[in-house]
Amino acid sequence: HGRCWGNAAGARVGTEGWAPRGGHRGVPAHRLCPPRGAGSSLEPEERSMEPPAVPEEEEEEEEEKEKGAVPLSVATGPVGCQLFGYVGIEAVLDQMKIKTMKTGFEFNIMVVGQSGLGKSTMVNTLFKSKVSRKCSQPGQEERIPKTVQLQSITHVIEEKGVKMKLTVTDTPGFGDQINNENCWDPIIKYINEQYERYLREEILITRKRKIPDSRVHGCVYFVPPTGHWLRPLDLEFMQRLSKIVNVVPVIAKADTLTLEERAEFKQRIQEDLKSHAISVYPQEDFDQDPEDRALNDRIREKIPFAVVGADQEHQVNGKRVLGRKTKWGIIEVENPAHCEFPLLRDLLIRSHLQDLKDITHNVHYESYRVRRLNESNRPG
Repeated sequence: HGRCWGNAAGARVGTEGWAPRGGHRGVPAHRLCPPRGAGSSLEPEERSMEPPAVPEEEEEEEEEKEKGAVPLSVATGPVGCQLFGYVGIEAVLDQMKIKTMKTGFEFNIMVVGQSGLGKSTMVNTLFKSKVSRKCSQPGQEERIPKTVQLQSITHVIEEKGVKMKLTVTDTPGFGDQINNENCWDPIIKYINEQYERYLREEILITRKRKIPDSRVHGCVYFVPPTGHWLRPLDLEFMQRLSKIVNVVPVIAKADTLTLEERAEFKQRIQEDLKSHAISVYPQEDFDQDPEDRALNDRIREKIPFAVVGADQEHQVNGKRVLGRKTKWGIIEVENPAHCEFPLLRDLLIRSHLQDLKDITHNVHYESYRVRRLNESNRPG
């Protein structure tokens, strides 16, 4: 029933004795098999020599060898495998592209700031279409609401066969009152309501194949171009909202500042954000890939973006460009030498749109889901 090793003679058993290697655990050594030779029937008391202790790792290796098992380090193959010919793995990208073009995708953005900072114009400039709240409700007299009222407008935008369901949420009345205490509460409530709606659809036994996504993927916060520092209202808002949504701060109507004033204002805002531990998008804690970290570091150096919005075209050097016409010339919004609108557009749409959605789902929504499930599991 197991292997046993004896001395060369096999019959003499004195102080030397024999010791099993790799036998059954928990079985006394004298019961595994008798020594070779004359078939001696010595009692265990007469054999004072105990078998030497064998380390557990060696015992496990011996057991695996007896069972015919191959060690894991030998069974695994190399990390990279050389292909003998074309397989077609790259076709997965084409499949994903075709499926996305058929089904489309959703993107929800929120703009927050005082009235008159150009929020609606900026949204129209981003997507080069009339998607703002004011354009969707023409002819209505603009009045300052008594409280913060959130209004969402949904459009379907198509470009080169790719459809995007865009939802723009505006916050008229934010920061326009004499007493702005707790004016961020309706915004926080709205964001949590979208998380709650998604959670209820997700925990259903028979849920939809594709859950409608109304969660806010990005919040663009417009800072007034005062040229001094962030107001207490700005700090309080970003400190509260950065924990539940991706916040991207921008300096509104940056054409009212000189280049020196703009650079100094940026530096003061960055110092305020750092001193108050406000983590705006892209968050440094979520950088995993070295290339992404290097790209995001360059973006963080430019935040907040000094932007200028315009939804009218003008003729400049024989080309039609978006810009603002003044007495001393035309401010081109897509010219990096005039403003940083191209950086904001690239961040929100061209380079980080999917990352905004991933962080919303994997970080902010996940935190809300864990908190809600813990609350529901508490007794009483």
